[in-house]
Amino acid sequence: MPAQTRATKLLRLAAKQPALSARELNEAGFPARTLSRMTASGHLRRVGRGLYAGTDTPPSAHQSVIEVSKLAPRAVLCLLSALEIHGIGVQAPFEVWIALPAGTHAPKGSTAALRVTRLSGAAFTEGIETHVLDGAPVRVYSLAKTITDCFKLRGKVGLDVALEALREAWTERKVTMDELWRFAQINRMTNVMRPYLEALAA
Repeated sequence: MPAQTRATKLLRLAAKQPALSARELNEAGFPARTLSRMTASGHLRRVGRGLYAGTDTPPSAHQSVIEVSKLAPRAVLCLLSALEIHGIGVQAPFEVWIALPAGTHAPKGSTAALRVTRLSGAAFTEGIETHVLDGAPVRVYSLAKTITDCFKLRGKVGLDVALEALREAWTERKVTMDELWRFAQINRMTNVMRPYLEALAA
C-alpha cells in the first residue's frame, strides 16, 4: 500500500475512536514506523504508552475507560465503573475499576488511576457484555452481575452502594430476579443477598 494511501486510511480510522492501541493498529496493517512517522509529523498524537489518537479527534467523556480497555483487552469494567456505564447510582469514580483473571498483571502505560479486582472461573467469565462508547468497544459486566459483585466486594465499595444499586435497578426494571439470583449463585452471595431480594419481591 502506498504511504499516502496508508496515511489516509490510518487517519480515517483514528477519527472513529478517541484512542487506538499500537497492537490493534499493527493488526490492521500499520507498522510501528508508520505510527512514529505520523506522530512526528503531527498527524497523530500519542495519548498514552502505545495509544494514539487523531489530532482532530476530541477526547471522549469515557476517555480513561477507553484507554484502559485498549491497553488491557482482557479487562472487564466492573463495580463503580460498570455502574456508571449502566447509568445506576450517583457515583462518578475518578478511578477506572476493572476485573482481570487471577494471576494477570495490571496494564502499564495508562494515565488513568486503576482499581483492579482479580476474579477466577465463572465469577470472571460470566455476565460480560460489549458496549460501544464513542465508537470504541469496551467489555463491561451486565448490571445484574455488577450488583452481585458489589455485594461480594462490599468491603471495597461499601454496602450502601450495593443496596442503592439494587434498589435503583429494580425500581427502574433494569434487572430481573432470575438474573440477580443467577449471579448471586455464581458469586456465592445467595445467603448475603437473600433477605434483600426477598424484601424487593414482597
